[in-house]
Amino acid sequence: MIDTHAHLDLDEAEDVLARAAAVGVTRVITVATTLADAKKALVLSHRHPGVHASLGIHPHEAGGVDAGRLDELRELLEDDRAVAVGETGLDYFRDYAAPAAQRRLFEGHLAIASELGKPVVIHTRAADEDTLAVLAGYPGIVVLHCFSSPVLLAPALERGWYVSFAGNVTYPNASELREAARHVPAEALLAETDSPYLAPQPVRGRRNEPAYVVHTIATLAKARDEDMTLLGAQIDANASVAFGL
Repeated sequence: MIDTHAHLDLDEAEDVLARAAAVGVTRVITVATTLADAKKALVLSHRHPGVHASLGIHPHEAGGVDAGRLDELRELLEDDRAVAVGETGLDYFRDYAAPAAQRRLFEGHLAIASELGKPVVIHTRAADEDTLAVLAGYPGIVVLHCFSSPVLLAPALERGWYVSFAGNVTYPNASELREAARHVPAEALLAETDSPYLAPQPVRGRRNEPAYVVHTIATLAKARDEDMTLLGAQIDANASVAFGL
């Protein structure tokens, strides 16, 4: 199995990855949200064969110094262990950066992803319409990370995007997300932890980690009336295609 979106800590990765492997999670994509994180993510990916990196500057950072250093991000993304651009996108839920600045940064990431031929990992929160507008006509591979907005499902499926579910799909009040998961084509489905955030319901209250993606996959399998082992293998295969693993 694979955790397609985790924020691994360089100092704790050894133990975290060992616990993941013990439950059959042998591959992890660690995601950077700043340039400093991107460099650490590449160190991790070179140190551990089962780890690959997705490198980006989070929309919360759109008003900071990293937003003006996309040329440095592009250089880091040329590394063979960097398999995706992002997470990037728009987040209007918290007022950490002006929408116009977020949009410029988002568009810069898309240009890099298009140039390098790598998938783009999208963070969108309280910004559905603008996210769709920026991505209109974008021809590359798109992964909707931590899918949380059912209104995005129809356009995502129409445009052939991957839809990735995190631990919040397991929460008792997330029936809309579980219903959305039923309608995602098998070949477009991904699963993630977004660790250390959003621990799934069976371990809620703990610090999330890649091993816990099994709980998300179990919930997806139940919602879709599928075998968990087979669905885990399907998601792993989907990730190989999406990220060129």
